[in-house]
This record gives sequence, C-alpha cells and structure tokens, in this order.
Amino acid sequence: MKIMYKKLDINNWSRKEHFEFFSKFEEPFFGMTVNVDVTKAYAASKTNNGSFFLYYVHKIAAVVNSIEEFRYRIKNDDIIVYDRVDISATLTREDNTFGFSLIEYKEGFTEFTEGAKAEMERVRNTTGLFTRSFDIDNLIHFSAVPWVHFTSLSHARSYTFPDSCPKISVGKVIEENGCKIMPVSVHVHHGLMDGYHVGLFFDLLQQKLNE
Repeated sequence: MKIMYKKLDINNWSRKEHFEFFSKFEEPFFGMTVNVDVTKAYAASKTNNGSFFLYYVHKIAAVVNSIEEFRYRIKNDDIIVYDRVDISATLTREDNTFGFSLIEYKEGFTEFTEGAKAEMERVRNTTGLFTRSFDIDNLIHFSAVPWVHFTSLSHARSYTFPDSCPKISVGKVIEENGCKIMPVSVHVHHGLMDGYHVGLFFDLLQQKLNE
C-alpha cells in the first residue's frame, strides 16, 4: 500500500513558535510512563488462544493513527503529515537478540495479525539488528519489555541523527487489586506535540483496551 503524505502549513500553524523553539534543542524529546488497565484486553485477546502482544500492539497502532500529531514527521525544515503510520517493533529471537521489524498497520485485526505474524517469523529467521531497510519514517519505534514492570524508561539516542518518530514501550503486566496493569511509556518530539496530545493518546488507548 502506497504511503501518502502532505506538508503542514507551518506559517499558519498555532504551534509554529513551539516547533521553532524545541527543534533547536539537543534533546527535543520528552516522555512519560502511565499504567493502563489491560484486564479486559487480556481476556479478549485470549479468546481462541489469541496473542495478547498482537492485540495491544494493534490497539496502540489504531490510537497512533487516529491522532494527527503522532503522524507528523520533520523533513529538512518542513513538517509532513503521513496518512498512515506503521510499527517498527523490536522482535526477540530464541537467543535473546532482537531485530528491527516493520509491521504495517491495518484497520482490521485479522489482516493486521496475518501481516504481523509473517514479519515476526521473518525476523526470527534472520540475524543481526537491521533485518530490512527503512525507506521512510512513517513509523512508531516500539518495544516490549515483558520482564520488568517499569515506572520510567529512557532511550538510547544519537543527537546527531535526525529523528522525530515517537517511541512507545510497554512493560510487564502485574496483578493489582484484581486488575491486570501494564506500564506504557511514550516519548515524543516536543516540537511536534505537547503533553495534551500524549494525554489524549493514553485516554484513547484505555478506551480501546476496554472495548
């Protein structure tokens, strides 16, 4: 499926000054970690022995695609708005190494799952970190850390490498007061969005996890 995008009219954008200010920072990303309730999502995912991982990744991808600011990317001095954002997830192999993947977002869960399973199998049968090329940055950098119920998280970053892709990570699910709780960390470029947009992400994600 061809990826389409348009240029944002920065001069008539209400956040023009915010963009110009934060884009000058050596580290323009900010992040936060929130516990989400995955009780209903976990139960729903296990219907017919389904994958909880694929279930919540699809929900996250749906939310990301529904919020325009999460589809903004910086290209030279412009901001482009992609019509679709896919998931570049770190996928773990049996030897505990991982490789970068590309899971295309599909609105339908069955179609999304088919593509994701094929990509997971491909990565598991490769070696090394970069198992494919990434020609465009209509991506969310995603990782799961199912061994740790973290309360905060940081990312390795090269400040000289131009990057405006959001980074989303999830941690270990624990039981708390009869509910299943999972930490979700979101890091985004402050030139492209603010705390309001991250808050909107978490609100919409919880709604989708409760469906």
